[in-house]
Amino acid sequence: MRDLIPYLKLYRKHWFGLTLGMLLGLATLLSALSLLTLSGWFIAASAVAGLTIARETFNYMLPGAGVRGFSMARTAGRWGERVVSHNATFKLLADLRLFFFRKLTPLIPGRQANLRDADLLNRLVADVDAMDHVYLRLVSPLVIGVIGLLAITGFLAWFDLVIGLTLGFILLTLMLALPVLFYRLGKTNGEALTYAKANYRIKLLDWIQGHAELLLFNAEDRYREQAIAEQDALLAAQRKMASLTGFANAILMAATSWTLVLITWIAADGIGGAAPDPFIAMVAFATMASFEMMMPVAGAFQYLGQTLTSARRLNEIIEATPDTPFDPNGHHAQVNGHINISDISYTYYGSDEPVLKNVSVDLKKGEKLALLGRTGCGKSTLLQLLTRNWDPQQGSISIDGIALPSWREESLRKAITVVSQRVDVFNGSLRENLVLAKPEGSDDEFRDVLEKVGLVSLLEGKGLDAWLGEGGRQISGGERRRIGIARALLHDAPILLMDEPTEGLDRRTEQQIISLLIEHAKDKTVLFITHRLVGLDQMDQICLMDEGEIIERGKHDELLATGGRYAELCNRI
Repeated sequence: MRDLIPYLKLYRKHWFGLTLGMLLGLATLLSALSLLTLSGWFIAASAVAGLTIARETFNYMLPGAGVRGFSMARTAGRWGERVVSHNATFKLLADLRLFFFRKLTPLIPGRQANLRDADLLNRLVADVDAMDHVYLRLVSPLVIGVIGLLAITGFLAWFDLVIGLTLGFILLTLMLALPVLFYRLGKTNGEALTYAKANYRIKLLDWIQGHAELLLFNAEDRYREQAIAEQDALLAAQRKMASLTGFANAILMAATSWTLVLITWIAADGIGGAAPDPFIAMVAFATMASFEMMMPVAGAFQYLGQTLTSARRLNEIIEATPDTPFDPNGHHAQVNGHINISDISYTYYGSDEPVLKNVSVDLKKGEKLALLGRTGCGKSTLLQLLTRNWDPQQGSISIDGIALPSWREESLRKAITVVSQRVDVFNGSLRENLVLAKPEGSDDEFRDVLEKVGLVSLLEGKGLDAWLGEGGRQISGGERRRIGIARALLHDAPILLMDEPTEGLDRRTEQQIISLLIEHAKDKTVLFITHRLVGLDQMDQICLMDEGEIIERGKHDELLATGGRYAELCNRI
């Protein structure tokens, strides 16, 4: 149960709605008990009065009004309880998703980034949804059930102590035994149900997202069969859970029947020592009504195994420590752009071979550095360290003399613009994809920057309202690349980091984009990662990397004059 503690703490924020829902649920239960109890007595008393002279004096109006009143109270209470408790629960789940997302975001650059997208989606949706069981199927039914048990026991004990205590003992025994029984029966299957949902979503998402490639490589049948297999496993787990629900209902129906027989037998000689009268029917109907509160109690712990498994899956994210935690009270200042990389080394988690070895770079404000090297030599890793997605295991990186870990995250993000190899285009309009870079930007600014990067064609038709589709499916790879460059121009930070910014563009467009970026960054500090020898003569420094080390550095003309590796690369063109 310790796994549920972080979520129970969130209940304090919505205590009023959750408590009100519980009170309405209790009022509904008491109204239902009162309705059936009074109806039992009223029907029996009316029948007896009709056979005797009491029919002339029997008060039909008051009990009839009571039946109508309890009936309306039960209906209104049930509606109010559903509205209030579900509204509070949905708000709680919304807060929980935000809470989970805030915990997840700092983990993404680190080891948690290895989680599958579909698995994260399942945790954010299905596992969070399972948390509503804690209130709707666990806390609320148990609290209402205990209070209802005391109420019905006290009510019947007022008429006959033996009957009241007997029924109370039976209900208490069931309330203690059924949750334990069905928790044990449902624990294993609850875990299986949780993982079956996750696995099915992963397989189904793989099949849907990669459908075009799977068809090309004739692998679509295999992935479809895997998705169907996971679906069958999920359906089997759901059938087993439904069987447990049916078993719980059967036990309660049997318990209700045998308890009714027992209470009727005890009451057959009269209630409270009196002669047999309509109160016997009242007791019988009260016994049947009392088992209404037991129905949700039996199922409360049936789903607890599933809820605990979902809680553990969420806690893997919530309780994880970010690899690069930021200090909310860290350094906050206007950035000039002086970058110092001092003797850093970095090894990926789970690897023995360092990807960067003793790398040192000093970039004054406004200087521009081009970093060259073959694929896998550590260029992009260096950029990840500069943006503090990871921290080096050796050495330090500082901006304006302040070590990166000492900076406040907000200040660091404002100071750096990144054009990465992967440009994420979100399932929204063209305007929404540009607002990310400049929330206060105007439509005129967006049109101007799109014209600069050669995306005038996107302004035709719906213009900035054009829908780009999931992952930018409506546009080409080159257009996605230029949208990323447009974002960089809009962000306009003093430090510009570019990782293969013109990859996938034709030579003519590449020359235009490089000229645009150099003009835009003339007063900025620039780190330009590339393996294409374009625009390098305009760089203040050029560093050639290999096997995680800088093997050559200098200006374009100097490196050509030395006749080293850089000169060999240039001569091959």
